[in-house]
Amino acid sequence: MKKKLLVSSIGVLFTVIIAFLGYLFIIFMGDYVLDEEKLVMNTASTLVDLEGNEITKLYIENRELVKLSEVPEHVQNAFISVEDQRFYKHHGIDVQAIGRAVYKDILAGGKVEGGSTITQQLAKNIFLTNDKTFFRKTKEAIIAINLENRYSKSKILEMYLNQVYFGHGAYGIQAAAKLYFNKDVSDLTVEEGALLAGIPKAPSTYSPIDHIEKSKERRNVILKLMADQKYLTYDDSVRKQGKTVKLNVNKKQESPWLTTYLDMVFDEAKEKYAISNEELLRGGYTITVPLKKELQKTAFDLFQKGEYFPGTDDSVQGAFILLDNRTGGVLAAIGGRDYVPKGLNRLKVTRQPGSTFKPIAVYAPSIEKKLFKPYSLLKDEKVAYGDYTPTNIDNQYAGAVSMFDAIIQSKNAAAVWTLSELGINHSKEYLEKIGISIEDEGLAIALGGLSRGVTPIQMANAYRTFATNGKYSEEHLISKIENREGEIIASNDSKGKEVLTPQTAWQMKRMLQHVVTEGTAKNGDFPGDLAGKTGTTSYTEVKGAAKDAWFVGFTENVVGAIWMGYDKTDEQHHLTSGSAYPTKLFKDILTTANIDKNVTFKKPKNVKDLENPIRVEKIEQVQAKYTFTPLGLITLTLEWEEPKDKRVEYRIYKQNGAKQELVGTVKGKGYFEIPYTNVFSATTYIIVPYNVQTKEEGEGKAVSQPHLLGNR
Repeated sequence: MKKKLLVSSIGVLFTVIIAFLGYLFIIFMGDYVLDEEKLVMNTASTLVDLEGNEITKLYIENRELVKLSEVPEHVQNAFISVEDQRFYKHHGIDVQAIGRAVYKDILAGGKVEGGSTITQQLAKNIFLTNDKTFFRKTKEAIIAINLENRYSKSKILEMYLNQVYFGHGAYGIQAAAKLYFNKDVSDLTVEEGALLAGIPKAPSTYSPIDHIEKSKERRNVILKLMADQKYLTYDDSVRKQGKTVKLNVNKKQESPWLTTYLDMVFDEAKEKYAISNEELLRGGYTITVPLKKELQKTAFDLFQKGEYFPGTDDSVQGAFILLDNRTGGVLAAIGGRDYVPKGLNRLKVTRQPGSTFKPIAVYAPSIEKKLFKPYSLLKDEKVAYGDYTPTNIDNQYAGAVSMFDAIIQSKNAAAVWTLSELGINHSKEYLEKIGISIEDEGLAIALGGLSRGVTPIQMANAYRTFATNGKYSEEHLISKIENREGEIIASNDSKGKEVLTPQTAWQMKRMLQHVVTEGTAKNGDFPGDLAGKTGTTSYTEVKGAAKDAWFVGFTENVVGAIWMGYDKTDEQHHLTSGSAYPTKLFKDILTTANIDKNVTFKKPKNVKDLENPIRVEKIEQVQAKYTFTPLGLITLTLEWEEPKDKRVEYRIYKQNGAKQELVGTVKGKGYFEIPYTNVFSATTYIIVPYNVQTKEEGEGKAVSQPHLLGNR
């Protein structure tokens, strides 16, 4: 008897030792099979505007992590009831549940019930594949036991609820609540929680979107289980089973209007902040951007309309960008009329800018260098510079033209002559300061004749210098990036540098404003102050055809650029019209999106305003007559039409043979008096209008002194 007892005791001890060694083995193996990095789940990042409003989600898996404290207890109980009734009693593996499952399988002659715990499911979903080998099940058990050893039940349940798949791209309980009921998990009712708890077993079968009746049946099974396990009373369970399934599906919105902007955000995160595209998709970041949602949508919608794009067929392309003047933030971006993710972003493709290059390559630096002023006269003649002879588009030459008129009329000859006076190096120095580096050395720079061209982004940001009183900084799409914990890990800190004096910037702004009101950019309507410049490059193989059409412009608060053309121009694919079309489209985008309507330009302090141009009119007729004073003095009065512009000055010359002698001047009046006149003289006088801005005389009008007898 004692011998049997001893043998039995030794057997028990041996069994205990083996079990203990087995447990130690499992714990030891856990360090090899449990990679805790895999517990860091892919989490959707959120794109928000400057006010914190959500724009869209970015994700590999649509998941938003929540803490278990945010999940109502009745929702937790629903999952425990159906997935793991003894969750709080086992240590990763439920031997009792496994035995019950095996027993039922034997009775049914096949597999009818699983014995996996919530911890095992978590282990399988995160660490293992779906193969059915014995070794995989062994690893699953090892990982489950180690998870239970390292984490609390609450943490394991939290990880499970955040990890499990609910169909239709929704991962985790929060994403599921948003998808099916358009609410946070914290607001789920008992029956809603039960419905969600029924989905993970077979998401495609129990989807309430696709199979509402099957979903309801499974929901009711879970509600009964909750009653069986005392989480609900049977009365509550029955009443809730009688309720219909009421969904409020938050359907994913297709957002083709947002595609360009998103790609540019991905690019900037990678290039500027070293955050890869994959990391941005799975890292649960909050990315704040300056995007104006309605503006972006408006630009996209108008870009779909063929009436704005004049070409030989309907495959004309275009690009548009709009920046915030103050910050340089990208408010809207369209990389093409049919832009696809990771496609050709035409905002980054270099093109020939045409006359839009004149203000930044010629006129602004020449004013800054104090070489010329807005009303300085520039040579407007057809002149050869070696092998290069620029011509005006209309082949008309004034001989001399003010810078003001050269800009609004887009005079090519005057622009090239001005650059020749300024010097190419000075032009390139300024261009470098505003983010444009060119290798070209010829005077064709003045007209945008570049070997590589410039991008719409570069042009918009270059013109921003005029809108910001001479300051330049790089554009940006990302204002800041916060991690899951709300810590700012990246932010835009670009500070502006002065590249023009405020005076120069303001003078350029005023001249470019007149380009819109009376120059080449008159096409279309915009109810507010707008300044800008047009540009068209010719396609010389076809008469009247254009290759590139531009408008670059700005209001008090925004600046932008539009380019139109073909990706490849040839005789069958070219523009049939020029810059009037992008000009109108630009104005229509701003007007439709209600951007700066009825907003005027604000002149900075300590800056002298630019006067409107003086337009000298031809004198049609001059009369000369005598008047008499009480003292018997005789005065000769010369009269002509009153000038519309009171700033016009008139010079009165007396003709003495071949010479002219200046008698006097008068400003803003239509008459001039010459006292003590010799009535017996036959002097001829010439009235000459004089522009005090350009220091240029107009065409004179002669009149002879009348004979006294003829005046009676």
